[in-house]
Amino acid sequence: MRNTLAEPRVADALDRMFAAAAGDDAVAARVDDFGSTPQEHADAAEEIYMPISAEAGRLLYSLVRAIRPATVVEFGMSFGISTLHLAAAVRDNGTGQVITTELSPHKIATARRTFAETGLGEVITVLEGDARQTLADLPHSPGFVLLDGWKDLYLPVLRLLEPRLAPGTLVVADDAQFASVRPYLAYVREPANGYSCVTFPVEDELEISCRL
Repeated sequence: MRNTLAEPRVADALDRMFAAAAGDDAVAARVDDFGSTPQEHADAAEEIYMPISAEAGRLLYSLVRAIRPATVVEFGMSFGISTLHLAAAVRDNGTGQVITTELSPHKIATARRTFAETGLGEVITVLEGDARQTLADLPHSPGFVLLDGWKDLYLPVLRLLEPRLAPGTLVVADDAQFASVRPYLAYVREPANGYSCVTFPVEDELEISCRL
């Protein structure tokens, strides 16, 4: 059975990016000011990968394979490590598309080259700009959502998408142990807001929420 993650060009790209991401702390230490707006933050962090862990990537792949969503939405592409895992699952399902968002022009250009090199570009659409604007008019309702951009925007992005979320939609938030994710967690863990949640203990934790 096909597993695109194991194809040499995809596996090599992921190995290369994970290795580069190991230097994130050193790169971040050289940044004097991350700015106050999302765009300023993105520009300052244009060389920082901020990836999901390899284990989290495999979990994302398995979840998308299992639920077979027609549309996957990702908030926060960065250099595209998580995007490749999502796109590999979509490709192996034989149906669907990944719509991802990113503010950094540098990261977008680099990621698009990687997507082309791995043969996954045809199932990925990159929306450049503030996700609160670019995701406002999605052509299709997402069946799977990954939140992995600026943590303080998790809740606003979820609320933006919420009218389009059908019962059974999975929403996965990375870095659930970060203090800046607490408002989001408080919202999805409140039963009245219509989610069933579980925290998955990979690096920095994933919060997996099913829309009820």
